Amino acid sequence: MMQVNILEAKTDFSRLIRLLESKREDCITVARNGKPVAKITLVHETPVSKRIGAAKGKFNLKGDFDADNREIADMLAGGAL
Repeated sequence: MMQVNILEAKTDFSRLIRLLESKREDCITVARNGKPVAKITLVHETPVSKRIGAAKGKFNLKGDFDADNREIADMLAGGAL
């Protein structure tokens, strides 16, 4: 883990990002007067394909789930228009 002061982070931001992207650093701490105040890390995004359908088979709905849609829409819209 690397620590830099705010001025260095501001001046060399692109270089710091390259260090993270190249995996030479896993986290960079930004400090003010030697006291850590923030961390810069890579974003590890979860692929969409692993999130969609994650709850499939986890629960079952009884009856017609959409049966009350019109009544709920009317209540939200303030009644019949």
